[in-house]
Amino acid sequence: MIRRLVTTLAALTLAVAPLAASAQVTPGTSLTGTINQTLDSGHAYVGQSFTMSNVHSDDNDIVGATIYGHVADVVKAGQGRPGSIQLGFDHLTTRSGGRYYLTGRVTNMTVNTKNNALKEVGGAVAGMIVGNILGKAVGTNLGGAVGAGGGYLAAKNNRSQVTIPQNSAVTVQVVRSRRQA
Repeated sequence: MIRRLVTTLAALTLAVAPLAASAQVTPGTSLTGTINQTLDSGHAYVGQSFTMSNVHSDDNDIVGATIYGHVADVVKAGQGRPGSIQLGFDHLTTRSGGRYYLTGRVTNMTVNTKNNALKEVGGAVAGMIVGNILGKAVGTNLGGAVGAGGGYLAAKNNRSQVTIPQNSAVTVQVVRSRRQA
């Protein structure tokens, strides 16, 4: 009786194990995991590698996988240009050791940008001071107001960097995948 139970359990285990090992990563699959390092548009560079851990699919066919990727494009913030980071995905390694070449696109990600309010106030104050000095040299009292407006607009147009914080969730939709031998 016990021997028969053990044999049945062993057969069930062997029957289910290949299913877990052969989980497919098909186009359209959503994979969610946490990024293991902080990426900032002010310091990141094209080709910089990153990893995502605890990756799982929505249907939990894939659990505990790791995605390896790189920074595909980065734009440093500047005057009139917001910072941005684009991620490229190289491969996914499942917990059972399966490895897939991976092409995907980010569908959800936590990103932080700084608030420009302090920069805008500082720009307005600096513009007002410079405007007052120049206005008095020209003989008008409007220099401060014009300078404050100009300083504010210049600071408002100065964009902030984008940061993807470590441990933030990233969701990737698989576009193409191919199992590695």
